[in-house]
Amino acid sequence: MSRLVSLMSGAAAMCCVGGSVAVSGVLADAPLFTTQSLRYAVACLLLLAFARTRGVRVRRPRGREWGWLAGIAATGLVVFNVALVQGAQHAEPAVLGVAVACVPPLLAVVGPLLEGRGPSRTVLAAAIVVTAGAALVQGLGRTDAAGLAWAAAAFACEAAFTLLAVPVLGRHGPVGVSVHAVWLAAAMLAVLGAVHEGPAAVTRLTTRELLAGGYLAVMVTAVAFVLWYGSVARLGAGTAGLLTGIAPVAAAGTGVALGGPAPQLLVWAGIATVAAGLALGLRRPGPHADRERAGDDPGVTAPVTAAVNPA
Repeated sequence: MSRLVSLMSGAAAMCCVGGSVAVSGVLADAPLFTTQSLRYAVACLLLLAFARTRGVRVRRPRGREWGWLAGIAATGLVVFNVALVQGAQHAEPAVLGVAVACVPPLLAVVGPLLEGRGPSRTVLAAAIVVTAGAALVQGLGRTDAAGLAWAAAAFACEAAFTLLAVPVLGRHGPVGVSVHAVWLAAAMLAVLGAVHEGPAAVTRLTTRELLAGGYLAVMVTAVAFVLWYGSVARLGAGTAGLLTGIAPVAAAGTGVALGGPAPQLLVWAGIATVAAGLALGLRRPGPHADRERAGDDPGVTAPVTAAVNPA
């Protein structure tokens, strides 16, 4: 049952992310750094309130943990948002989407190594299938050299968001990692906003933009972060990474729900491919199935909290 809950947690997080595409479009003309800083500040307050009501202790980082957590904030939150905005000026959205969709194979290889065990060939194969399906869902697009560079940056930052959390999830847990990542990102973005957009940028935000930012703070940050990191902590980064293929499918479904055209045949083929990859990578192995080097069920492991606990 805990495995099913963990899978549902990660899937729900990716549904939140995929469904936010239309909302994020509202912020296209808003001051980027200021808006994102407010988003993460609000999310931090919500996470602290959640931790208090649930009796979850938010530990103070120590030693190397500051580096891991600051890395999550700087790459997975700050630079990632910049890469998407700057990349959109040189590449069609599909290019950036496909770049992000290439993350599962990297998580399938690097994630288990950070967790102190060997990669699973089954999970890696499934990750490649999921990536192919996600690419079909999003399609291809035109770009230039700068667009490719920003797409590569988005890919690296998306991977860093999960991989840099692995060493600190053991001691801080999903809520603690989320709290520290968002307050650090809010502080970084506040400084960037003051320098590049001016202290008065917040007064230029419209009611519509504030509502959109509020939605992102609640659903795509406070809720999705805890769900995602909880899934990573219990399943492992490699197996949880397969669930990122759900995000483009959720985005396509949201577009239809908001009155967009029905998916074309290629999109349906991509959805089927993602489903096949998930079925391959998330099934429980039999007694003779390909297993992790440590002998555990691929992705169903406690080594995240045991092997990498910095204490």
